Amino acid sequence: MAEGESALRAQADLVRRLKQEKASQEEIAEQVAKLLEMKATICPEDGKHKFVLKTPKGTRDYSPKQMAIRERVFSIIINCFKRHGAETIDTPVFELKETLTGKYGEDSKLIYDLKDQGGELLSLRYDLTVPFARYLAMNKITNIKRYHIAKVYRRDNPAMTRGRYREFYQCDFDIAGQYDAMIPDAECLKIVHEILSALQIGDFRIKVNDRRILDGMFAVCGVPDSKFRTICSTVDKLDKMSWEDVKNEMVSEKGLSPEIADNIGGYVKLHGGLSQIEQLLHDPKLMQNKQAMEGLGEMKLLFEYLALFGISDQVSFDLSLARGLDYYTGVIYEAVLLQQQNDHTEESVGVGSVAGGGRYDGLVGMFDPKGRKVPCVGVSIGIERIFSIMEQKVEASEEKIRTTETQVLVASAQKKLLEERLKLVSELWDSGIKAEMLYKKNPKLLNQLQYCEETGIPLVAILGEQELKDGVVKLRDVATREEVDICRGKLVEEIKRRTCCHP
Repeated sequence: MAEGESALRAQADLVRRLKQEKASQEEIAEQVAKLLEMKATICPEDGKHKFVLKTPKGTRDYSPKQMAIRERVFSIIINCFKRHGAETIDTPVFELKETLTGKYGEDSKLIYDLKDQGGELLSLRYDLTVPFARYLAMNKITNIKRYHIAKVYRRDNPAMTRGRYREFYQCDFDIAGQYDAMIPDAECLKIVHEILSALQIGDFRIKVNDRRILDGMFAVCGVPDSKFRTICSTVDKLDKMSWEDVKNEMVSEKGLSPEIADNIGGYVKLHGGLSQIEQLLHDPKLMQNKQAMEGLGEMKLLFEYLALFGISDQVSFDLSLARGLDYYTGVIYEAVLLQQQNDHTEESVGVGSVAGGGRYDGLVGMFDPKGRKVPCVGVSIGIERIFSIMEQKVEASEEKIRTTETQVLVASAQKKLLEERLKLVSELWDSGIKAEMLYKKNPKLLNQLQYCEETGIPLVAILGEQELKDGVVKLRDVATREEVDICRGKLVEEIKRRTCCHP
């Protein structure tokens, strides 16, 4: 076997050498054929490798039914963004590797790098925020309210059932510009509240914190400056791990003393509303830290605005919220879905994040040659998680989802009426009616009606010889089976009137 492999290598080298020396095509072809023959003799199993037809790990296809649910969700989200005056942009799916480097902290290892394609080192975008900041800096834009819905890529361990993928959509809304404190931030939280309420996916809570409060807290607890970000990432795991496990990671892996970890523990277990903020504003330790006081002062202002928006009951100030991304500089927030722990308690537990965001005032400046900053605040809706929940709900309710928007099927009751059907369906299309017909010359009426039942088409326009003579069309309501003759000239108007409430 070893002899055979070395002969194979020698033959491959010969082929390479002939190509380099620009030998004749016949000579190269002869030696390649010889190489393939040797390979088939030495490695007979090589050619028998069975190709498995599947999507790559962490990706999925979407059926028409799943796409119908997606479109419904996108429509709710886009309507909300537009209601708040946002315009939309798009950016390339890959960026220069340098654009993405150093923006995501410990998550940078999840970036997909592409092979060198002729001089430019590229990576697939990890989120929509960094490309947005690059877009602002490149185009010297200092204020914009924009939304962006597009796919992003992460080399993560996928958990498909929980809506975690390697390729997934993000729905972002951001406000860039110099404005008065907490007004745009409050609007972002209002948007999250509106979208999650409209989607009706269950009870939710929006947790808020501030990077300045976190950094101030770390400082007064004795965490060295150099460890702020890495400890932040550990605190961020409190929604998935117990305090004991988080403390253990701080001490064993991140090198903090148990006393410092316990100091942090005293704070990160706190959560509440305005009264909790007031309490911390008078905390003797935090009062020593200017940054923490600034963050708490603005957090108080934020809660006053949220009360005016009527949503403060579903927002909780939570000191354990850390959001691991490096670019946040001020307020941070995350929306989690809640589920009742059991029938006997009122206590609700978080079952996963469905939106998150915050303020990032320094990111645009990282791309600007003169370091000019553009303050930004934004939110990202966790669309894949929402799709998973919506799909499960539809399965459980056995709701019939329509995958088309066809308003009427043009049918015939007798043979030899294909030309008349083609004429009528064309008239309907030209009038903006969503119409279909079966692709058969002489379909049976029963088959045509059955097709409507299966696909949810609400109306059938039936043509017969008598109807043609009388200049009418028989319009049948599929659900009630009622039929009525409509004058040909009034058909479009009647279809529009009857289907105005249908998709």
